[in-house]
Amino acid sequence: MARQIFTNARVVTPAETFLGTVELHAGRIVRVDLGATRAPGAQDLEGDLLLPGLVELHTDHLEKHLEPRPGVRWPAAAALVTHDAQVAAAGITTVLDALSVGDFDDTSVRSRGLRANIQALDEAREAGWLRAEHFLHLRCELPSANVVELARPLLDHPRLRMVSLMDHTPGQRQWTDLEKFRTYTQKDERWSDATLAAEVRRLRELHARHAEPNREALIALCRGRGLALASHDDTLEAHVHDGLAAGIGISEFPTTEAAARAAHALGMGVVMGAPNLVRGGSHSGNVSALHLAKLDLLDALSSDYVPHALLHGAFLLRDAAGWPLARAVSTASHNPARLAGFEDRGAIAVGQRADLVRVRERHGVPVPLTTWRGGERIA
Repeated sequence: MARQIFTNARVVTPAETFLGTVELHAGRIVRVDLGATRAPGAQDLEGDLLLPGLVELHTDHLEKHLEPRPGVRWPAAAALVTHDAQVAAAGITTVLDALSVGDFDDTSVRSRGLRANIQALDEAREAGWLRAEHFLHLRCELPSANVVELARPLLDHPRLRMVSLMDHTPGQRQWTDLEKFRTYTQKDERWSDATLAAEVRRLRELHARHAEPNREALIALCRGRGLALASHDDTLEAHVHDGLAAGIGISEFPTTEAAARAAHALGMGVVMGAPNLVRGGSHSGNVSALHLAKLDLLDALSSDYVPHALLHGAFLLRDAAGWPLARAVSTASHNPARLAGFEDRGAIAVGQRADLVRVRERHGVPVPLTTWRGGERIA
């Protein structure tokens, strides 16, 4: 592979932003210099920002393409190709596709498509169809009766990087507010109070029977496998302390300031959804990501269900929280990479993989113009 030189770029490293030049060779960054160069063949980026390729820890965006409308099942390979193209176009070069293991509804796309989705990912990767580099993140729904049975054969998958323990039982964690639960869950129908009460009762019974034994079993199975472990929707300080005691290192989408503060104090990585920043708050009525950022309680962002939100959210940390751009961009690149155990990406530095994204701001919105993975243009 020939050497590539990008110059006259505002280079964003984990420590600073400066006008500079970045040289690539054989898929790696080999030089990072201050100032522009007139070296033959250097590509002038015209003062645009040059960021490290973004690293996405938790996106269920693939599931949106698997079920583009309620009840419509889309072919897994076709859904994946569309998802991958949108991810790459958003500047994301490494993505952990968060696939649900276990669900409250046995007929859902999450319940029916798990193995087919993973097979599609494996086949597409082996065939060289994918632009971004895809890994697996298993979102394990603890109250589901068969979650351990479903997860067990997947824990040694070579692309698995992360497991999160989730409990969406209404009345706690994400769904402390039952009215928010009703609005989100009922979709096209209006639940009566009696229907809501019956559904809450059913789900709480599943929680009582399965959540704790499934949690213990999954933690035991994950131990020693080198996987990043996350606790999802921590609400109480006790949730955080229980997670740390079990070897969990990531508090994913904590719902309260108290939980985020406890996680931060204990050295756990605090991950929040970038859509929370873009929308100006949580759709579930939980703590604001911007509020946590202003308290220095935020380590990483996830695009969750909108790929471009990862880049947009990082820039909002600069604009709304007053963070330096280098620190803000690290929440979408360097920090999530390290939380997932990647040491070779997420930063513009000598020796790192040449995952890069050229960005130009338009009317306050960051626009990814070009994305490179390992020095190869992918979008």
